[in-house]
Amino acid sequence: MADLVTSEGEGVASETRVDPGDLDKVLEKHRVELTGYCYRMLGSSSECEDAVQETFVRAWRAYDRFEGRSALRSWLYRIATNVCLDMLNGRQRRARPMDMSDARTADTVLGPPLPEATWINPVPDDRVVPADGDPADLAVSRETIRLAFVAALQHLPARQRAVLILREVLRWKADEVAQLLDTSVASVNSALQRARATLAANAPRSTDVAEPMDDEQQALLARYLDAFERYDLESLTALLHEDATLSMPPFDLWLHGPFEIMRWLAGPGSECAGSRLVPTVANGTPAFGQYRPSGPGGRHEPWALQVLEIVDGRIIGFNAFLDTEALFPLFGLPPHPDE
Repeated sequence: MADLVTSEGEGVASETRVDPGDLDKVLEKHRVELTGYCYRMLGSSSECEDAVQETFVRAWRAYDRFEGRSALRSWLYRIATNVCLDMLNGRQRRARPMDMSDARTADTVLGPPLPEATWINPVPDDRVVPADGDPADLAVSRETIRLAFVAALQHLPARQRAVLILREVLRWKADEVAQLLDTSVASVNSALQRARATLAANAPRSTDVAEPMDDEQQALLARYLDAFERYDLESLTALLHEDATLSMPPFDLWLHGPFEIMRWLAGPGSECAGSRLVPTVANGTPAFGQYRPSGPGGRHEPWALQVLEIVDGRIIGFNAFLDTEALFPLFGLPPHPDE
């Protein structure tokens, strides 16, 4: 897990009490890192925002009892952890379609959509990754919000999940985590060992993070955008990894391999022909807002947020999230591609 360490937190910061009149400003300074923490815990872009807001509400209500004997940052993480544990209590884990069933074929009937709470859903990078910092550290930070990594975290019991994120993503010391969770260092170390074993058994597929300055990746994305907008299935096939998957939450259907993916796009998915794509970034990886020509007079309308996973210069994951009503505003995508 050493390769998953980031510089989001070099242990606990030294900031303690602040003037109550400055508390809002100080809380906002911690919003992005807390949102990233809650997203890794919860696997939901909407729930992590709610969790951070609840953390701030609880912090305001309890601030007169905060004596400054611990760092303010660690106090906020204690509150955020308790909020997340409360939200996770008794729930089934969120997942990706690939975690729920075997791959289907392009002839499979789509079936009914499943509730939003079933799924890992995407998050914009700017909500969970600091805007500045060392490029290498930011790249590793994006690595730990990838869809596959967040899905793997969901296999962990909630407290083990918190221990692993705090210790191996945020770089907290064992005694700091023990203090936060009101437990012993031995208990933290034991939980971390069990979490590592579980994560190894459910190892997330390695994929490349978004690299704006990577000419090879940008060329691949340009070829993908051109091929998809022309709906040139032969050219699209040439961009897919041999182990490529296609998924479409909120449906549990998923396909494996270029042959089945192209059969789907040529058959049930053929209404995507004529789509327009608007680039964005989700979960540390390239993404596109997809607009189908399904409106009056062929007007383009929001259809899906495509989140791509890339390995060795090929697309290995094509994830189409269809809840555009929630996702397009979250990602700042317009209601029409020309707006």
